[in-house]
Amino acid sequence: MSHSVSAFMEQVKAKNPAEPTFHQAVQEVAESILPIYDQHPEFSQARILERIVEPERVLMFRVPWVDDSGNVQVNRGYRIEMNSAIGPYKGGLRFHPSVTLGILKFLAFEQVFKNSLTTLPMGGGKGGSDFDPKGKSDNEVMAFCQAFMSELFRHIGPRTDVPAGDIGVGGREIGYLFGMYKKLRNEFSGVLTGKSPDWGGSLIRPEATGYGNVYFAQEMLATKGHEVKGRNALISGSGNVAQYCAEKVIQLGGKVITMSDSDGFIVDRDGINEEKLAWIMELKNEKRGRISEYTEKFGGEYGDRSNGKSEWYVDGCTLAFPCATQNEVDLNEAKAIVANGIIAVSEGANMPCTPEAFAHIQSNGLLYAPGKASNAGGVATSGLEMAQNAAFTYWTREEVDLKLHNIMKSIHSQCTTTCRKYGKEGDYVFGANVAGFLKVANSMLAQGVV
Repeated sequence: MSHSVSAFMEQVKAKNPAEPTFHQAVQEVAESILPIYDQHPEFSQARILERIVEPERVLMFRVPWVDDSGNVQVNRGYRIEMNSAIGPYKGGLRFHPSVTLGILKFLAFEQVFKNSLTTLPMGGGKGGSDFDPKGKSDNEVMAFCQAFMSELFRHIGPRTDVPAGDIGVGGREIGYLFGMYKKLRNEFSGVLTGKSPDWGGSLIRPEATGYGNVYFAQEMLATKGHEVKGRNALISGSGNVAQYCAEKVIQLGGKVITMSDSDGFIVDRDGINEEKLAWIMELKNEKRGRISEYTEKFGGEYGDRSNGKSEWYVDGCTLAFPCATQNEVDLNEAKAIVANGIIAVSEGANMPCTPEAFAHIQSNGLLYAPGKASNAGGVATSGLEMAQNAAFTYWTREEVDLKLHNIMKSIHSQCTTTCRKYGKEGDYVFGANVAGFLKVANSMLAQGVV
């Protein structure tokens, strides 16, 4: 490589100040592709690495709306159109107070490689707002979504940019966003994914990220002669990804011991079974309650995060599925994961482990699935939804689940084949980064300097 990773990162940080999560994501990819970059002088000549870290387009706009008390509120909206070398921009919208330009650039950058791995023709993008749906009425959420879409609609389309849901953007929000797009454009098209199956959505889409994470873990475990059945699992989060990750672990014969939210976590040594999980889904999806209420209903233990506790210190488990948010697992928690006998970590969230945590887990020989591979099931099924919309057809639950399962097997195969080719056996982070990068890089080369 004509320049070191550190020199390259100095340039990235100078151009993108105060965006540490974006820096972290770029550095991970840069370190992975270093061993193969010198084998492709055409990449250096075309400055592929320098171009791939620059978004093709960054949209930032104000979102004024009126709350139930008649007060005008103002939020900020974003859409990062990162890379369209292999297809239209594809990636979720996140509504959360933590949303910043740097967070969305990190997510969009990750999305480019994740989408590449799915084998479907999708580029990478991400968007959202610092709006917080928590505690808002349905009318307030609708008012915000309509105001947000009244600007975003100019920049998206079924063959240009196809957003989906993410944290804070579920079926309710997708419905309001789609309704406003349809009104403004006067067309019914597959411009958003995560829609209701009643009006163009795909079956299995809500379950896809969680299911896909477990499918990938299952393939990874099989390389060592292990399986999910009979094993205890730590799961963080209690939103969409965590819920369906837990459901698939239970279906495959595993036992879920923990789930959590931003306030704290529950520990149920008897296992969170299907009945208990259904109760959690109602609590979080409809009542929008707190996970602490679980212990009042079913017993078990509750740990408050304000006391410095987390689910990653819980012993007696061998599988870990971080499904909450970025950088949720720090070095001390990684040390606990290793010390307590976890054999595999499979990321349901995007970049949930800090660099120090990841390095410690990997150096101790645990199986480790990076989110750009293991949580790609959601966007893969969004791609299947796009295909159904384009063909004006509708696939059964069994058809979509089979396609999802096969895509996750394919992603695992791409990772392992790439690792084997470059002498990095078992390094799924390397395999995912390099396999995803090569497809995008070669596509950029073929399309010229654009």
